[in-house]
Amino acid sequence: MPTVLLIDDNPAVRTALEVLLSLQGLNVIEAETPESGLQLLDRGEIDLVIQDMNFSRQATSGEEGVALFHRIRQRQPELPIILLTAWTHLETAVDLVKAGAADYLAKPWDDARLLTTVRNLLQLRSALLEKQALAHSRHEARQALKEKFDLRGIVYDSDAMHELLVTATQIAPADVPVLITGPNGVGKEVLADIIHANSACADGPLVKVNVGALPSELMESELFGAEPGAYTGASKGRQGRFEAADGGTLFLDEIGNLSLAGQAKLLRVLQTGEFERLGSSVTRRVRVRVLSATNADLRAAIRDGRFREDLFYRLNVIELKVPPLATRPDDVLPLARHFLEPGFSIDDAAQKALRVYPWPGNTRELKNTIRRVCLLAADRVVRG
Repeated sequence: MPTVLLIDDNPAVRTALEVLLSLQGLNVIEAETPESGLQLLDRGEIDLVIQDMNFSRQATSGEEGVALFHRIRQRQPELPIILLTAWTHLETAVDLVKAGAADYLAKPWDDARLLTTVRNLLQLRSALLEKQALAHSRHEARQALKEKFDLRGIVYDSDAMHELLVTATQIAPADVPVLITGPNGVGKEVLADIIHANSACADGPLVKVNVGALPSELMESELFGAEPGAYTGASKGRQGRFEAADGGTLFLDEIGNLSLAGQAKLLRVLQTGEFERLGSSVTRRVRVRVLSATNADLRAAIRDGRFREDLFYRLNVIELKVPPLATRPDDVLPLARHFLEPGFSIDDAAQKALRVYPWPGNTRELKNTIRRVCLLAADRVVRG
């Protein structure tokens, strides 16, 4: 039940308001002086205040009401306050509305208008408290996630990223392959870092390779290693990425660009954990957690014959989709501030521009943009 605090030195006014509001199912508490009203305010949960402007016969200009209003605002800046005022105080009441009062009513008041005003303000108050509780709950959830897991310093504020990180940290300890999808620049590699940091093999190596950038003739030696003389210029043996990642995690970026021949060789390792170095008949075994990432539509690539379906399902035991920055505007400003040079700030116009821009290059584009404007910013302020 919402509680209304009445602060008025006139017993008849307090009684009339108490009866009127109680009939609407509201809990009403009364105070005769500003000091007693403030004490009640500090003592319990108040949802709305109705206060007079004068509390003594000697004061006729409303100074007492003005002082009380500001003392309430100091204590609870978002608490709605309705002013009861005589016609001589209307200008003062208008000034207080500009300063944050919810409304003012001239004496004698109109019951219907008063009840409508009270009802609307309480509904707004309830919505505000619900929003604050939700924000507090979201903040607590984010803090709990950061305290429990190593998030590698990732910066975010959106619900979408929070849910993604919750899932990522939940599946991190499981020794299963994970496919990370999303457009270029969204931070797929950062997500791979987080999964490795919270995995059972976090103490082992994290080896990263952009398989899409490997020439097909070098892919086998790069991933599986090579013996001396295995190819022209191979004067000594070399360890491949799978061996380097033994006991840890191997992150295969741009997996959608891997050649079909490379896909066949990769599939065998994922199925058996076994491989041979190029130019060797010795079978080697490794224990490696495989994470892969792509900005390509692998399902479409399967239909077009460009990607093996059996490899797709071997890689895609768990799929994590990183949403583009355009769909999570709440992350833009926290990221922008994170990328700022020390001592720089962003003015309001620039903040608005940053939020409305669609960022087709995602986080990478935002990072480069902030670094560039910091080089050009006058007075260490990024302006819109």
